[in-house]
Amino acid sequence: MLSEMKDIVQKLEHLGEEVAGKLEWLGEFGKDSAGGVSRLLYTKEWVEGQHALKEWMESEGLEARFDEIGNLYGTLKGENTEETVLTGSHVDTVKNGGRYDGAYGIVAGIIALKYLKKHFGEPKRNIEVVSMAEEEGSRFPYSFWGSKNIVGLAKRKEVEDIKDFDGIPFVEAMKNAGFGFRDESKGPRKDLKAFVEVHVEQGNVLENEKIDIGVVNNIVGQRRYTIEIIGEANHAGTTPMGYRKDALFAASHMIHEIISMAKVVGDPLVTTVGKLEPVPNIVNVVPGKVFFTIDVRHTNKEAIVSFTEQMETKMKDISKEHGVDINIDLWMDEDPVPMDEKVVEIIEKQCKESGLNYKVMHSGAGHDSQIFAAFVPTAMIFVPSRNGISHNPLEFTEPRDLAEGVKALIGALYELGYK
Repeated sequence: MLSEMKDIVQKLEHLGEEVAGKLEWLGEFGKDSAGGVSRLLYTKEWVEGQHALKEWMESEGLEARFDEIGNLYGTLKGENTEETVLTGSHVDTVKNGGRYDGAYGIVAGIIALKYLKKHFGEPKRNIEVVSMAEEEGSRFPYSFWGSKNIVGLAKRKEVEDIKDFDGIPFVEAMKNAGFGFRDESKGPRKDLKAFVEVHVEQGNVLENEKIDIGVVNNIVGQRRYTIEIIGEANHAGTTPMGYRKDALFAASHMIHEIISMAKVVGDPLVTTVGKLEPVPNIVNVVPGKVFFTIDVRHTNKEAIVSFTEQMETKMKDISKEHGVDINIDLWMDEDPVPMDEKVVEIIEKQCKESGLNYKVMHSGAGHDSQIFAAFVPTAMIFVPSRNGISHNPLEFTEPRDLAEGVKALIGALYELGYK
């Protein structure tokens, strides 16, 4: 059977073109005037895209259905219908995003089930692909609405009072799209035995190292801060340098030290200052106040805590040196999420047996898999992203690389669903 699987995988000659074509097709739902895709939760474009995917699933012989909140499932029924192996990703995009993020995992899942059904028939347990309603948080101030509902984490009270930027309430948008809240008394699904998510890397590690497949064994933890530096605004011409409480100078000193500290620690730690707002931001006034953000990520909880504690101490020392005040707001504190060792091993095994070029790596971005991992044995498969670009109309993965990801998924789902 192993040689049969290898032969099947190697003979999928036009697989890359098939996947790329379906991604182009799905990208038409939400295609925007700026050349990207804007398919936001419960919009007209989102509804049309989900229903088009449902028709495609049914045309491939899958049993397709929506759940209460709009997650879409396509099921290849197994002998044991009380156990399900799940794959898929999110159908929503960021504003003016690309055609690959999220969408690739859905398309890959449908095509993988198509080939498994064709070559191996009925599996031992259900194999299901899900097009999750939402992950990005691009329309409403809430992320992972799709996956959090599947595992029972999402709560009605968390979204009842939120609105989008146009003032449209979440509940109204959901109702207009034809969906509602799940019955929270029923709890999460109990049939799920594994979840495998295929995704574009959204980074440039695989491309730079000329590797086809990333087998993800960990999703990084994140700490995010907003820092406020309070100095004293004053005249740029009449205030001597020695008498200034320049908030921007203090902030720039801190930023230099933070990034320098991160470089000394090295991979897999990454630290980013992504937003900087001096006040009053005028050419002839010494800045009296500065806001800036810090994003720190690492695969190890102790390492991220140790670094950020040192970072906070360093910022406080620098504020004293400059005679300014500092407010440190830690507003995100997410632990790293390890993937399931057994599922990772299964994917590795299938990559080896199918002759796929792979490496085990971590994910520097968040994904639906981090929600599933606490409830279901979970792992991820990455394929390269050209120049590491994502959340952008220029997002692109070569058809050959798209095909390699589907091949890895076919092997993993066969091992999980047929054995």
